[in-house]
Amino acid sequence: MTTEIQETRIDTIDLRIGMFVCRLDRPWEDTPFPLQGVEVRTQEDLRTLRELCRHVYIDRRREAVDHTLQLRYGEQPDTRFQRAVTYPDRVSIEEELPSAREALRSAAILVDLIYADVASGRELSVEHVEQAVRPLVASVLRSADAFLYLESMRRHDSYTYSHAIGCSALAAAFGRHLGLHEETVFGLAVGGLLMDIGKMRVPQSLLQSPRSLSDEELAIVRAHLSHGMDIVGSAGISDPDVLAVLRTHHERHDGSGYPQGLHGNAIPVAGRMLGIIDSYDAMISARPYRAPISRHHALQQIYRKRDKLFQAELVEQFQACLGVYPTGSLVELNTGEIAVVMMQNRVRRLRPRVLLLTTPDKQPLADFQPFDLLNQANDRSAVEIARSVAAGEYGIDAAGLLS
Repeated sequence: MTTEIQETRIDTIDLRIGMFVCRLDRPWEDTPFPLQGVEVRTQEDLRTLRELCRHVYIDRRREAVDHTLQLRYGEQPDTRFQRAVTYPDRVSIEEELPSAREALRSAAILVDLIYADVASGRELSVEHVEQAVRPLVASVLRSADAFLYLESMRRHDSYTYSHAIGCSALAAAFGRHLGLHEETVFGLAVGGLLMDIGKMRVPQSLLQSPRSLSDEELAIVRAHLSHGMDIVGSAGISDPDVLAVLRTHHERHDGSGYPQGLHGNAIPVAGRMLGIIDSYDAMISARPYRAPISRHHALQQIYRKRDKLFQAELVEQFQACLGVYPTGSLVELNTGEIAVVMMQNRVRRLRPRVLLLTTPDKQPLADFQPFDLLNQANDRSAVEIARSVAAGEYGIDAAGLLS
């Protein structure tokens, strides 16, 4: 019987229950653990090691295999993220809107409960997560646009909660576009919903600060990743895509991200996808320290960072998923009207279906009118999108008009 140690260095954020720690980045005497090493058995063991050490060495030969919590150490198998399914729209957007509206209403209520529970020190409810995400994913798989359209029109009282729902819906839409299996899409959507759950353990004054944070304050904010892993781990969530999203959505393609400075294919596919989504949704959302930008311009900024912050191929697929003017975009037509994009025309991306909100002189219409820029009547054949419109421009509040 061999007693050879097979050491692997890992950051403590990647420690899992069942691993055997054989060496630390500090003397054992400075810790409450025995000199001969420690098997990580509890969440308390995880928390203590993460507080004391930045990295440790694990003995892979002595690892206790727990298939319900097992995570890969390298890249996810490519087959999980190869196109496997084609999702045509099974219903029209009009037919899907009632179900999408109910899914959004339910998700909003449940996300409030989920985040409030964690903020109060209670355990994350897996049942609530399931109830929030399943109807959302089902709606997105039936119709590519209905849920995203309604979500874009909803008034957002809290960035945290709206960001969670927005990222979950975008993850579902991106997974649908890539043709991933439904359970993979579901895992991505759960990851989008929960990736910032650790911020419930970070002082809100830091999260909402309009000034630049000090190095110490920045470290506190970045600790939301380890807090998030603790929260989902305590709840028993073990889906590898969910966990990959939580721990790597701030990693960047060029290695400039955190917490590990991973780069390229060392970042799990799920983390790469949600890194793009997280950045995009943050840009289109109002924050205490800046106004939102249009969806169209946010996509342009993401595109300019391809092969720098984000993998180029995934950026291109994300753009193909959302369209030139993503669903929910405010746009100005060349005739002067302001409209909101309701639905993409997959063949002609510059000619989506829109909902007219104003007259050419920017006065609100009494009755909003759907208008398909692809299938125009002869007398309106020249109508097209002139430019994207930032939220609040011309004093137009689409959520207010449609509420």
